[in-house]
Amino acid sequence: MDKYQIVVGLEVHAQLQTNSKLFCGDSIAFGAEPNTHVSPITLAHPGTLPKTNKKAVEYAVKLGLACNCAIEKYNYFARKNYFYPDLPKGYQISQHTTPICVGGYVTIQSAEGEKQIILNRIHMEEDAGKSIHDADDFYTCIDLNRAGTPLVEIVTEPCIHSSEDAYLYITELRKLVQWLGVCDGNMEEGSLRCDANVSVRLKGETTLGTKVEVKNLNSIRNVKKAIDFEAERIIGLLEKGEKVIQQTRSFNADNDTTFSMRDKEDANDYRYFADPDLAPFNLTDEYINNIKTALPALPAELKLKYTRELGLSEYDATNICEDKSSADYFNSVAAINNHYKAIANWMLGPIKQYLNEHQLSYNEFTLSATTFSELINLVQEGKVNFSVASQKLLPELIKQDQSPEKLAERLNLLQVSNVGELEKWVDEVIAKMPDKVAEYKKGKKGLIGLFVGEVKKVSKGQADPKLVTELLQQKLA
Repeated sequence: MDKYQIVVGLEVHAQLQTNSKLFCGDSIAFGAEPNTHVSPITLAHPGTLPKTNKKAVEYAVKLGLACNCAIEKYNYFARKNYFYPDLPKGYQISQHTTPICVGGYVTIQSAEGEKQIILNRIHMEEDAGKSIHDADDFYTCIDLNRAGTPLVEIVTEPCIHSSEDAYLYITELRKLVQWLGVCDGNMEEGSLRCDANVSVRLKGETTLGTKVEVKNLNSIRNVKKAIDFEAERIIGLLEKGEKVIQQTRSFNADNDTTFSMRDKEDANDYRYFADPDLAPFNLTDEYINNIKTALPALPAELKLKYTRELGLSEYDATNICEDKSSADYFNSVAAINNHYKAIANWMLGPIKQYLNEHQLSYNEFTLSATTFSELINLVQEGKVNFSVASQKLLPELIKQDQSPEKLAERLNLLQVSNVGELEKWVDEVIAKMPDKVAEYKKGKKGLIGLFVGEVKKVSKGQADPKLVTELLQQKLA
């Protein structure tokens, strides 16, 4: 392995979250009965004509702008003449000569630092249907519900040199398409699929080796495993002096190996030509600029804002930006409350725990930003301590949005700051722990936390810990 450099290019197919297919009005909703989301156009009946889905074009441009691509203004679709048993037309409609997005890059944070994964293109095409081989003992079954679903194919340059960087790139790209709302990123349902082109060459060489393509990898982990296996397999062939055959392979997730499907076709085997049934379309500067203006703030931009302007740590900013719904919720609270670190602590602590336990996202979180802000202020002002607020108030507020202070008052959870009342609790704790008092006076100052904890128990969480600490230090001096 030390002699060789791995070279990987990735092709990611992302199903666009439109309501209908790329060239007709059939639904693309997942999980319907087989062959129910079909029409004469999906079934390629004679005389039917396709019509381009405007929303799919908008989503493709949106993704291209977020990936720093140049947007092609003049576009047309081509026919790709390759036999798909699950596409009734007998060809696929794709973009070939004019991909809608050209160039660009996606930034990843690797162990060696920040890297840019360079893109070759992003183009639109229609998905094929699904062949089902295990539903019948004698026949392959076809489900055409997926046929015609709008896809974008995001193609990198052969610029990735480790399976780890490939893993990070797919992770970042999946987050990006979800963030933009152009694809749900669900790899289990096939909304996001990856093909990996893998080759190796001696270190120092510039010529690419013979590549193999591993098709339809349906998890980020499998992308990494497939690249590792293929690199090792190819190196083994080269070390034995054997020829590497350009071919298409598939990944076996049961044993983490790949196997040959067919020898790889070259692009000219597809006999691309402009689809005569679909008119070319032109994108104006105004159209592109309107989409650009409407783009949400992207994770990298928000992380900079959170660390530089709001004073959050890199860790807090990164975790809040893991998901757009999380960042949106943070932004809504931060707009009315400037205790930014406290907001992050709550979100990455008790709220995240609650969401994980109930398998929810922030889109499904019922606590309003206003009520959450009031809860934070209640703790910041010392009226309720954090543990009581998170364990007793938060669950009740999630059940029913109400005033946190009134709830705390009703549940008798407001902290007592009355010195006379606090002294009674402090004196009670000191009286029942003479041995610990003696140790403290001999120099074990760390025992102060034990005394504070005992006062907290005696007061049922109502004692102000800051004032309790001051009183204890005075009385134990």
